[in-house]
Amino acid sequence: MATQRVLPQSKESLLQNYNKRLKDDIRSILDNFTEIIKTAKVEDETQVSRATQAEQDHYEMHVRAANIVRAGESLMKLVSDLKQFLILNDFPSVNEAISNRNQQLRTLQEECDKKLISLRDEIAIDLYELEEEYYSSSRTVGGPPKQHLTPHMPTQRIQSTWVPRSLSIVTSTAMAAALVSNHK
Repeated sequence: MATQRVLPQSKESLLQNYNKRLKDDIRSILDNFTEIIKTAKVEDETQVSRATQAEQDHYEMHVRAANIVRAGESLMKLVSDLKQFLILNDFPSVNEAISNRNQQLRTLQEECDKKLISLRDEIAIDLYELEEEYYSSSRTVGGPPKQHLTPHMPTQRIQSTWVPRSLSIVTSTAMAAALVSNHK
């Protein structure tokens, strides 16, 4: 992942303590399990009666099983401590993740800005071409009465009223340009 980090002395000793706890708990589980298996073996006649020996073996198995459970709980506590240590002390990886996400978002923002500017330019060119076409055709073919036309304002007839045709397109283009320029 990354190069080995140098930890402060307290963190280094804490990690050594975690390692020692891990080894001790694993050793305890293994030793107690081995002793339970040995105790389960039936031995030949001894000086103690079979009933007494069985009761003693039963008690020893319970104690060793309890030791295994205690070691298992200690391991679960160790895992919890390791998680807490990682969460509280792993600032470089958190900072790296934040930096990577910031870079991704900036790249996405730049792409969106470029697309918006390109779209704005295309709309402006198309609007200009449409206005030129409209003005050149409205002078040759009949259209609205000349007193209602203003220069460079194409119109469209809506319910017997002449309304500027490109007003909504110009407004949308201006708003998109303002958004892009304000965004930077």
